[in-house]
Amino acid sequence: MTETPKTHHILGSASNLLGITLLIIAGLHISNHAARTIADEVAWVGAVCFTLSCTLSYASLRSPNESPRAERWADTVFMLGLTALVVSVLILALSGAM
Repeated sequence: MTETPKTHHILGSASNLLGITLLIIAGLHISNHAARTIADEVAWVGAVCFTLSCTLSYASLRSPNESPRAERWADTVFMLGLTALVVSVLILALSGAM
């Protein structure tokens, strides 16, 4: 049984979550909460991970044989970004900045 490629799903999900992460960062800076919490730094880690995941996923799609190595890295980096996003939101929730 062959495994279906996850690249299409990773690219769409990572790009959507990148937008959400950047929205959190912008909201923190506009509301002046960025100086009082490390949530924006953690969110930046997530944004970098989602950007890298999008790039790797796109590279996997554009390769002639849909590179499984790039897909695995895109999946791993996506999970790191998702973890950073959750940690950032938890920091915000626990600090009372929301």
